[in-house]
Amino acid sequence: MQPSVLCRAEGAARGEQGLPARAGGSRPCDSLLEQQAGVAQLAEHDVANVVVVGSNPITRSSFFLGDVFRMVQRMAARDRTDADEPLDRAEQDDQALQALDSEEQEEQHEQDSDLEEKLEEELEEQEEEAEEKLDLAAEVEVKSACERHVTVTVSRYDIDRYFDREFSELMPTAWVPGFRPGRAPRRLVEARFRKEAAERVKAGLLTDAISQVLEQEDLSAIGEPQFDLEVIEIPQEGPLTFEFDIEVRPEFELPEWKGLRIERPVREITDEDVDRALQHLLAERGQLVPYDGPAELGDYISTKLTVKHGDRVLCAAPEEVIRIRPVLTFRDARIDGFDTALLGVRAGETREAEAVISAGAANEQLRGQKVRAIFEVQEVKRLELPELTPELLQELGNFVSEADLRDAVRDTLQRQREYQQMQRAREQITETLTAGADWELPPQLLKRQAARELERQILEMQRSGFSDEEIRAYANELRQNSLAVTARALKEHFILERIAEQEGIRDEPEDYDLEIQLIAEQTGETPRRVRARLEKSGRMDVLRNQIIERKVIDLIFSQAEFVDVSAVTGPSTQTWALDRSLVGDRGSEIPEAKPEKSSAKAK
Repeated sequence: MQPSVLCRAEGAARGEQGLPARAGGSRPCDSLLEQQAGVAQLAEHDVANVVVVGSNPITRSSFFLGDVFRMVQRMAARDRTDADEPLDRAEQDDQALQALDSEEQEEQHEQDSDLEEKLEEELEEQEEEAEEKLDLAAEVEVKSACERHVTVTVSRYDIDRYFDREFSELMPTAWVPGFRPGRAPRRLVEARFRKEAAERVKAGLLTDAISQVLEQEDLSAIGEPQFDLEVIEIPQEGPLTFEFDIEVRPEFELPEWKGLRIERPVREITDEDVDRALQHLLAERGQLVPYDGPAELGDYISTKLTVKHGDRVLCAAPEEVIRIRPVLTFRDARIDGFDTALLGVRAGETREAEAVISAGAANEQLRGQKVRAIFEVQEVKRLELPELTPELLQELGNFVSEADLRDAVRDTLQRQREYQQMQRAREQITETLTAGADWELPPQLLKRQAARELERQILEMQRSGFSDEEIRAYANELRQNSLAVTARALKEHFILERIAEQEGIRDEPEDYDLEIQLIAEQTGETPRRVRARLEKSGRMDVLRNQIIERKVIDLIFSQAEFVDVSAVTGPSTQTWALDRSLVGDRGSEIPEAKPEKSSAKAK
C-alpha cells in the first residue's frame, strides 16, 4: 500500500462517529480561539507528514505555519466585522469602521497584539513538539543494491504521546450524547472515540517513523515505502512493530570523471542538406495520390494489416498507411527487409512479412517470437509536393522569399546537429562512468521509469526540431529496448547526482524560470500555466533532476578533452515507424508535437 493511503485513512476516520475534521469541520468550535488552536494543530501535524520521493523530501502539507498565522489573522478580522444584517462585505467593513471611535480602535489594536502574541507562543510550542524525535529502533536488511527491508519498533511512550495529542485536539469540539460539544469529560471522549483516534495515531506514527528512519539510517529513497496498512494495528500494551520495503539509491565508488576523452561528431551543413530538408518540409504539405502501377521504394500503401502467431490473431487494423522502406517498426516489433517483401505490389494483392517481437513487449510469452504480418493492399499511392508559392511561404512562417525559408531550415539543421553532438558525447560519458556499475536495479523500478525516460527523449527531440516521423522511429527503437535503456539512464543519473553532491552543484530558482520559459515557448502556453501544470502533476522533481544533470554534464564537458570525428552524413531514411503495438496496445505515449511559429521545421 502506498503511504498516500495514510492521509486518506486519517481523513476518513475523522468523518465517522461524529469526529470533527481537522479544518473546517461541520461541528463549530465554541470560540474563535478554539478554531485558531485547531488550525495550528492541523498545521503542526501536516508539516510532520513527510514522504521521500526520488531523492528529495516532499511535504504533504498544503500550507506552512506562517500561512496559518496569516489565515488566522484574516479569520479574526472577519469575525470583528460580521454584522447582524446580511449586508455586503464592503458595507459591513464601512459600518464597523464608522462605529469605532479612536478609543475603541486603540483597544481593538491592543487585543489584536495580545492575540498575535498568543498565537506566536502557541505556534512555537507546536514547532517544539513537532521536533521531538520518536524513541524507535530500526533494523535494515539489504536485499539488493537498491532494495532494503526495514523493521521498525516504536516505543510505548510515543504511542501514548500521540494518543494524548489526538484527544487534546479533539476535546474542544468532541460531541458525546448528553453533553454540549466540547464539554464532555475526557474519559468519556477517550472511550467513545478510541477506535477512530487509533487510526489517526497509526497514520501519524507510521508516517513520522518512516521519515525518521530514512533520515537516521541515511537511506536515500528513490521510491515510496511499500507496506500493508490494514495488517498494522496499534497494540493495547507494549511497543508498535511494523515492516516496510523501500528502494534506495545504491552505494558505489565514484568513477573518475575529470579529463575524459570524448569524440565529437562534426560535419558542415551543405546546400544539399538544406535541399533535402526542404523537400521533407514540403512533403508535410504534400498530397498522396493513387498510383496505378507496382509500388516502388518510397511509395505509400494503404493496407489492411493482420498479425498472426500460428492461427491466433494478435492484431488487426482495417487500414494503415505505410511508406515502403527497408525497415518497418512497431512499438514492440520490427520487420527487416520490408521493402523486399512489398516492392512491386499492386492494389488488390496480398503480401506477407516476418516480424520479430521485441524483448520489452507487454506479452512476455511472445517476446523474441516470430509472427506473420499480412498486408492486404488496398491502394498504392505516391506523394505530390506542392509548389513553393508566396502563399505557401507565408503559411510556413511568414517568409518573404525562398532564401529566408532556406535560412530557417539551415538553423533547424544546426539545432539537430547540436542535439546529435550532445547525445553522442553523453553516450560516451555514460559508457565510461557506468562501466563499473554492475549493481542490479529492481525490475519494478525500471518499469516505472521507462515511460519517463521515453518522454524525456521525445521532448528533447521535439525541442531540437525533429519531425514526427523521425521521433516515431526513434521512440519505437527505445521502446523495444526500454528496460536496458532505462537501466543505463538510471545508473547515469545516480552517478551524476553523486558528482553534483561532491561539487556542490544545486538548483536555483532562476534555473526553473529558464526551463519553464523554454517549455512555454515550445507549447504556446504561459510560463505561469506551465509551472502550475508541472506542480499539479508532481513533475517538478523531474525538472529538478534535468537541471542538475545538465549542470553536471556541462562541468564534465568543461574538463574533458574533445576529439573531432566525422559524423554520419545525412538523415536516416531507412525506417518507417507505426505507433502501434502488435501484442498489446497501450495507446500512444508520444506527446503531441506542436510546430514552432517563428521558424520552419526541417526533417
